[in-house]
Amino acid sequence: MDTNDVIDIFRKAGAFLEGHFILTSGLRSPIFLQKARVFMHPHYTETLCKALAEKLRAGVEGPIDFIVGPAVGGLIPAYETSRHLGAPSIYVERENGTFRLRRFEIPAGARVVIVEDIVTTGLSIRETITCLRDLGAEVLAAGCVVDRSAGKADIGIPLISLAQYEVPAYHPDNLPPELAAIAPIKPGSRSL
Repeated sequence: MDTNDVIDIFRKAGAFLEGHFILTSGLRSPIFLQKARVFMHPHYTETLCKALAEKLRAGVEGPIDFIVGPAVGGLIPAYETSRHLGAPSIYVERENGTFRLRRFEIPAGARVVIVEDIVTTGLSIRETITCLRDLGAEVLAAGCVVDRSAGKADIGIPLISLAQYEVPAYHPDNLPPELAAIAPIKPGSRSL
């Protein structure tokens, strides 16, 4: 499976949106990949995550003890990818603004891979790495369905992506005129 195949699934699911979007990072983009519209379909989710699991299996040496997803976006892809890898799926969630492993325990030295939906800046993965390392885990790599940075996001560990699809993202004070002319939409609103 390559980038075109992944984007084709997003298009078929009605998840490839064009307009003026405010990303979680605060950056603005003319394209938004509404992954919830993909992950609501089990057959699309299975197809993508099975392919991601194969890439992770090929890219990570040795056993993987846990797959960890950052809540909320990483929950579904982490679970489905873990199913294909045969490793337990757990997740971190925010507590007072910081990722914590609240509902699970992992032993020191556990070999973990983080699975995220879409990476733009890599912030959620970096915060997840910090949480897991503070618990004594060995973070081997991170995987994602789509790397919007096309390999430019520095997360400090290998990032294995199913697709690299660079989408322009702009600081709100530095928008191109054609994007500034469109009213911004915050993803998650009912209008999407």
